[in-house]
Amino acid sequence: MSAPSFAPLAPPLPQGWSEHIAPGGQVYYHNLQTQESTYVRPIPAFPIMPITQSAPLTKKEKPLVKTPIPGTEWLRVRTTQGNVFYSHKVKKQSIWTVPDEIREALKNLEKEELKKQEEAAKAASDEALRVERERSSEVQRIKEEVQGMVKRKAEDSVPVDEVFITKKAKVEDEEDEGTESDESEEEDWQREAAAQLAAEADVEKVRQEEEAVRLKEAEAEAKRTQLNMPDRVDLSIEEAKALFKTLLREKDINPLHPWDTSLPKFVSDPRYVLLPSVSARREAFDEYCRDRARELRQSAVRKEKEATNPKDEFERLLDNEVQSTRTSWTEFRRTWKKDRMFYGWGRDDREREKRFREYLKELGEKKRASAQKAEIDFFSLLREKGDVKSGAVWKDIKRKLYDDPRYDAVGSSSLREELFNTFLKGSHSKAVSQVEEPAVQGTQEDEVEWREMGEEEKQRKRKEKKERAVKEREVKVRLERDRVEVDIGRSRNNVNREEGERVFKGMLTDAIRDPQTTWDAALPQLKTDPRFRNSPLPPDQQLYLFHNHVEHLRSKHTKSLYALFEAHAPTLAVRFDELPLSSLLSAPPVIKLGSDARGLQQDFDKWQRERTQESRKAFDEMLSENSFVEFWGRLGKIGGEGVDGGVKADDAEGDEGEGGGGKVDMKVLAKNVDVADMEKVLKNDKRYIMFDHVPEQRERWLRDYLSNLSAPKLSVHVPQTA
Repeated sequence: MSAPSFAPLAPPLPQGWSEHIAPGGQVYYHNLQTQESTYVRPIPAFPIMPITQSAPLTKKEKPLVKTPIPGTEWLRVRTTQGNVFYSHKVKKQSIWTVPDEIREALKNLEKEELKKQEEAAKAASDEALRVERERSSEVQRIKEEVQGMVKRKAEDSVPVDEVFITKKAKVEDEEDEGTESDESEEEDWQREAAAQLAAEADVEKVRQEEEAVRLKEAEAEAKRTQLNMPDRVDLSIEEAKALFKTLLREKDINPLHPWDTSLPKFVSDPRYVLLPSVSARREAFDEYCRDRARELRQSAVRKEKEATNPKDEFERLLDNEVQSTRTSWTEFRRTWKKDRMFYGWGRDDREREKRFREYLKELGEKKRASAQKAEIDFFSLLREKGDVKSGAVWKDIKRKLYDDPRYDAVGSSSLREELFNTFLKGSHSKAVSQVEEPAVQGTQEDEVEWREMGEEEKQRKRKEKKERAVKEREVKVRLERDRVEVDIGRSRNNVNREEGERVFKGMLTDAIRDPQTTWDAALPQLKTDPRFRNSPLPPDQQLYLFHNHVEHLRSKHTKSLYALFEAHAPTLAVRFDELPLSSLLSAPPVIKLGSDARGLQQDFDKWQRERTQESRKAFDEMLSENSFVEFWGRLGKIGGEGVDGGVKADDAEGDEGEGGGGKVDMKVLAKNVDVADMEKVLKNDKRYIMFDHVPEQRERWLRDYLSNLSAPKLSVHVPQTA
């Protein structure tokens, strides 16, 4: 036989709230004092009882109705328990008392609300009075009609004389019977009048009942209009869901906020009740949040693309990051392939690589033009400030030039000296002028001198000019060739070094497998390998790579040894003399490392120190992650008597609790939670168990952690007293 099931009883309504049924059958709740209506059943505020470890926490008080205060940036917020606080929209500041800056505006708002309530009450009173007057006038009209009907019946009766004559004509000798007949007719008339009055009374009763029903419907219609409740309409689930999502969009509900936080923003809207159940509304709410979040992300990406030109972004990336013509496409792509500036432009990597190589050509042309200009400017500098004479020394001349920008523009000290030696030979002084000023015409004296020259002299001058131009070109070509050869040599050296390191590391991997090997011991074996004899690496680089390889071998075997230690010493309390020394000494990691008993103990002590440091760090992380320790540790730092004189306990009698007046001192509650209670909560955590061998030290760490905690920030949802 199964046990009977009982429906859970709903908690009683708080004071001031009453339950009603809308015309569509929906249950709602109305507060006569605050003139608020809601579909969510209000929950009474229970008195705050002293909290123990086993007592569940009460439900948090939450904002319900937010009213903007005209002319200010403040909101008046009414909570789910009927309390009121004030919140600043910009500063995100909330207080229970009325700020001075909005006191006058709040009074005006309250006056306006009171005026509206009085007008509504007056309108309701006038309507009730009008209905009562109409009902009274209707009753009076019916009474007058009944009285007139009775009067007309009395006037329409047969005259007494005629009755008597008629009676005498029929029964002259029976006077007693005539008298009885008159009395019978009078009784019949009275019964007929009584039946008529009863019928009129029934009609009046039916009319009054119809009037009462009409008044109730009018009252329900007025309340429905006041609460903005829609009549029940026949909609499909999909249509109702679409209207519900439209409501959420109109209210601009944040898709990152949970259901409980967003509910007060749209619960009073008529479209809230279109869906038949709370689960259906929450399902539609979740769908809206997913769709709205996706739309916001796509909009952000689209705005970002519209704000920037992908082609310009790629060009900017090339200008900022590619500074050398030796930069390879593979390196550039590997570095920037996840950056939007890189993959935002171009159909594929082939198109981006093509533009990259074109940019390298442009960069090379710019650098060559810049180098040629720097050389020409340097020759001009020597001619202007150098005072170069035959036999001059570069060391003495450069002291006069180093503060000029044209000196630094050359870039290389060896190239400066080479250009100086070329200039010293005198082959560039006029050639440079011709390069710098190719379009400048000769002076009038030069033209006269040229006309006076013979033909042979003119031929000689032309020949010298050609020779100077050829020599100048040869110098430039030689300089460019030397620069290219230097770049090629540098690149070849880098490639050879990288390739040499790769080959040398492969040789060490094949030949050296003992972590105890030294360089001197391994050198004879290495010399027999062709990769060692043909290596382009210098000896110091070879020695450096050898030590790195040996250290890598030792680290691999050391990790295996530490795993062996952990298998025999699961806790920090295990000492070295408790380990099975004979089996450890014969283990492969110990043999590879060549450790004896003393060396093994040193390795164990080092491992235990590192392990203790990691466990200590994990212990601190455990304390910071535990909400019980965090809550009561911070609560104990509250100054004074609880929070502003204690937290109000909503007690019926109001004469109990810490601090008097029905208040609970949270600081006293925090003092009742000691370190022993916290240790009971932490005792099953592996990070706590690790230090069972030092309980006093562990307790000291816990106390130190609690002493470093700061007091919690006060929440506006904690009731404050005036």
